[in-house]
Amino acid sequence: MTRNDALQLLDDHIQTETLKKHSLATEAIMRSLALRMNQDAELWGITGLLHDLDFEYTRDNPEEHGRKTVEILAGFELPQDALDAILRHNAESLGLERKTAFDYALTCAETITGLIVAAALVHPDRQLRSLNPKSVRKRMKSKDFARNVHRDHITLCEQIDIPLMDFIELSLTAMNTISDSMGL
Repeated sequence: MTRNDALQLLDDHIQTETLKKHSLATEAIMRSLALRMNQDAELWGITGLLHDLDFEYTRDNPEEHGRKTVEILAGFELPQDALDAILRHNAESLGLERKTAFDYALTCAETITGLIVAAALVHPDRQLRSLNPKSVRKRMKSKDFARNVHRDHITLCEQIDIPLMDFIELSLTAMNTISDSMGL
């Protein structure tokens, strides 16, 4: 599957601009993680781009989230480890267990996007470039800030031997590369 194929699928299955931006942000972080971990950046990026392909269909049915994406992707030649990572990013609702670095990377990458976007939106200039890792970490410590962000999922970065502050910095840097696409 090419990135253009993935973008077409995104357009076919996701209508909400916010969800498209989340997918692009997850892709950017996954590419950076793959490069850091000597993995296939193209595969990891495409997986990040497509991980929530079914969200608009399964929003009210979390025990199906991920499964429908795998069904949609059945006709495409994505490796099993990518499909498994998509399923396992929703491991708790699906009764699965994260096992691989790919699983952990997708889970922490897709989760931190919400924290970073929320931090940018409360910043005076509402720009990603104005954020620094320490300010994001400070926001993460505040349980009243971005309450829907699962902090325990972000800290899964430590399961792939990336310290939290390094992960925050990597994520900010990755998202800054697409800040224009995100409108931040």
